Amino acid sequence: MHNKSAIHVFGEVLFDHFPDGTRVLGGAPFNVAWHLQAFGAAPDFISRIGLDPSGHEIAALMQGWGMSRDRLQIDHEHATGSVTVNIHDGEPHYDIVADCAYDFIQSPVSDTASTQGILYHGSLALRNPVSSAALKAIKSHHLGKIFVDINLRPPWCTAATISPLLCDADWIKLNEAELTQLCPGKPNLESAMQAVSEQFNLEALFVTLGDQGAVAYTRDGDLITVKPSTQVQVVDTVGAGDAFAAILLLGLHESWPLATTLQRAQAFAGTIVGNRGATVHDMLFYQTFITEWF
Repeated sequence: MHNKSAIHVFGEVLFDHFPDGTRVLGGAPFNVAWHLQAFGAAPDFISRIGLDPSGHEIAALMQGWGMSRDRLQIDHEHATGSVTVNIHDGEPHYDIVADCAYDFIQSPVSDTASTQGILYHGSLALRNPVSSAALKAIKSHHLGKIFVDINLRPPWCTAATISPLLCDADWIKLNEAELTQLCPGKPNLESAMQAVSEQFNLEALFVTLGDQGAVAYTRDGDLITVKPSTQVQVVDTVGAGDAFAAILLLGLHESWPLATTLQRAQAFAGTIVGNRGATVHDMLFYQTFITEWF
């Protein structure tokens, strides 16, 4: 896998704080990068942490996991990202602290080398013009494909503020509720997916459907669906969409057939919900998938 063009992951890294007092490393882009590292894809993770205990812990955990910290910036003024997670009716709700270190990711002024491969970014870190400008600078030197993972988190990210970020996307991933907000008034899921795909000229649009699985709509008009294959004991669903996105990226990176990629993404996301939080720190957890897929 290492001789292929890299996967570049831009956005937030933070700690999710749960009602039982536990906290788990998170942030959608970081979760994606963490899983990709476990599968040997060695992502280029671009983010920013504070000069505080949480920041030191993140840096140490990344090092222990084998992740590159070359593009991990240190902020001397703003704290490391933090989110309070509350679970209502089985669904996570997020209280996201503003003006965190990841809001101030700096543009890579001295880095003018062109990049290939896939550039992944979410939407939360782009709530601040500083990080938004940094991503714009990175995109100006990126010659590969772009994967956008939408996470609408009012008041920070809404359908109105997200739409302009999607014009250069090759692939978009979102959930069914976010699709409805992005494309209201359509009679069914397929017509909404078709409208969004055509509006942004996508290679594929991916929509997660919670415990109903997921669906992909391709540029050729193909609709590919996948259902959960097994029932697992759900601890929480935090990070399930990020786990799904990580395997989509892995499949695109490895040129797996799209139906295969979708099935594997669903299987992996379905296993993640059996853990507290979005990241798993035991490589044995990944080994079953690695043995089966490679």
